[in-house]
Amino acid sequence: MVGHAKAEAAGAERRLRELGIALPPPPTPLGAYVEAVRTGKLVFFSGMLPVVDRKPRYIGRVGGALTAEDGRKAAEAATLSALAAAREYLGSLDRVAKVVKLGVYIATEGDFRDHPKVADGASEMLLQVFGEDKLSGRIVLGVASLPLGVPIELELVLEIED
Repeated sequence: MVGHAKAEAAGAERRLRELGIALPPPPTPLGAYVEAVRTGKLVFFSGMLPVVDRKPRYIGRVGGALTAEDGRKAAEAATLSALAAAREYLGSLDRVAKVVKLGVYIATEGDFRDHPKVADGASEMLLQVFGEDKLSGRIVLGVASLPLGVPIELELVLEIED
């Protein structure tokens, strides 16, 4: 818990620097939508994929062409894209008051059962950056396919401080 307390005491931007995490360029829409919409103190982000510069970093289904560890890494990559989108939209990740919702959609083979291990790639990244007091509950779902053939799509809702 010492590491978690440190994340809570330090701002998210400082934690990124301390962890040596460089965010990719913010994602841009792949269709007719916007990356983020704000209502009140909530910001809803469009589905975040493990894509950098409009190119998938991972392709395939977890439990088939990809292992659970590959899926975990894809979840981490999608989380970095989500953080980049949040920074772009908010100006600073220090404005995040709470991660309200995390949804992790995983393209899997039908008999795959380690969804939580894969989703932990996203949850643990958010924990490191924002601290335990800002974490949300989550939903994890296995699906047949996702855009561009990627194995992971994240749904993220943040509460912000003005």
